[in-house]
Amino acid sequence: MADIPFKIIDNKCTFPLEENKIEHFPGGLVIPIDKPYRWTSADAVRKAKFRAVKFFGVKNLKVGHAGTLDPLATGVLLLCLGSATKKASLLQDGVKEYIAEITFGATTPSFDLEKEIDCNYPFSHITKELISEAIKNFTGEQEQIPPSFSAKLVNGLRSYTLAREGDSRELKPSVIAIHELEIISFESPVLVLRVLCSKGTYIRALARDLGLALNSGATLTNLTRTRSGDFLLSGCLSIEQLQSLFPL
Repeated sequence: MADIPFKIIDNKCTFPLEENKIEHFPGGLVIPIDKPYRWTSADAVRKAKFRAVKFFGVKNLKVGHAGTLDPLATGVLLLCLGSATKKASLLQDGVKEYIAEITFGATTPSFDLEKEIDCNYPFSHITKELISEAIKNFTGEQEQIPPSFSAKLVNGLRSYTLAREGDSRELKPSVIAIHELEIISFESPVLVLRVLCSKGTYIRALARDLGLALNSGATLTNLTRTRSGDFLLSGCLSIEQLQSLFPL
């Protein structure tokens, strides 16, 4: 990252910032945070912007993020402030790593716990050996159908908006890449899986497809993003540290 002009603020930085003038950071700031459970990525941006605007005294300060993280997921979310917002798409291109908990035997319309279970399936036949064989077919470049409950645009509207209004149309496949899949543990019916993948990969969709491949159903019941590009969860700020960074 030596050739990237923004300043990175990790959990080893001094709180608060020693400089409270945004012009002292001409390349902007990138702040990796551990997004809390049930916060949207937009929630995190709003919270950061409110405090940063007060701290720097700049009303028109640009604040954004580099890669949406689902409300029911936690982990690495990159906040970009000032000129660093221009680099958000570059940051978003980095490889992603997740620890996913997938529970076999039931499905929901959203493929996670946002919605109630809509169907139950047998799962007693699923073994670690069967899972090991099945995941071999999910590595490499491939097409993946995104969940209808997603931020994909459909005629100018977010797909999740349509889905929540009852329009759960199937979306067009996207080309993604899954580089590595590693079984962390399996205690039926719960699988914990490490996933290394490209941007645009929906782990909820992977859970759906893995359930189908194993002649069952599956739901994503927990998700943590542990890496986004060069940024690791171990270097992320907690929300409390983010608040300390920009004291009111």
